[in-house]
Amino acid sequence: MEINSLMSSQLMELQQTVQLSVMQSALNLNTSAAIELLQDIPEQQVPTHPYKGSIIDISI
Repeated sequence: MEINSLMSSQLMELQQTVQLSVMQSALNLNTSAAIELLQDIPEQQVPTHPYKGSIIDISI
């Protein structure tokens, strides 16, 4: 009976380890995919201000 209990607890530990391993692999895959998507986005230029730098407004 004790061997059965020991094997049962070891099986549960193994299942937990495998689940964690699968989750880690999925997270790594999702991270890689997100990085690729971000790298594929073309760099957008910041729109220039309509009059910034061309008009001087001085008040005294």
